[in-house]
Amino acid sequence: MNAKKLTALIALLLVADQALKIWIKTHLMLGEAIVVFPDWFQLLFIENKGAAFGMHIPSAGGFDWGKLLLGIFRIAMVSVIGWLLWRGTRKREVPTGILIGGALIFAGALGNILDSAFYGLLFSESTPYTVARFGSHYAGFMMGKVVDMFYFPLFRWNNAPEWLHFLLDSRNYFFGPVFNLADTYISVAVVYMLIFQRKFFSR
Repeated sequence: MNAKKLTALIALLLVADQALKIWIKTHLMLGEAIVVFPDWFQLLFIENKGAAFGMHIPSAGGFDWGKLLLGIFRIAMVSVIGWLLWRGTRKREVPTGILIGGALIFAGALGNILDSAFYGLLFSESTPYTVARFGSHYAGFMMGKVVDMFYFPLFRWNNAPEWLHFLLDSRNYFFGPVFNLADTYISVAVVYMLIFQRKFFSR
């Protein structure tokens, strides 16, 4: 796969991620849900401070240092991945599957960086009573919240082992975490490469 095709793929993935997030943010109130398939799939609008699958990063000293450090780390990682992808397109021995997987991870990480970097500057704050408006602001650069929407309350697991509670929500529904398209890109790419591209990494 050449650099132009890979760039087009990344752009398409980013547009899909951002279009869905912006639609959710400007059409739903915080906590509002659209039931897609009853009992197991909803578009549930929540926001998180930047960690994948809605995980929370604690702040300290009145400033969200965790969020800032996560943002810096993500920018550094995206830069490294982008450089590796560019190099990979110039080497014939790099499989197309590796490049596509890398593109998914790059687009996913960059998509969530865009939320954190710019949503606080471009939109008013989402609340359980109001829908966000474009053209206002609620936070500074890199201090915005990431939009999540995919929620799969597949079944209630009341006696789940303690070490699996991170997969449950407050009502003990599995799968509890709410996530977005960018998180999906990263997860799918990592699983795919671990299963199907082990030979390349072992070399």
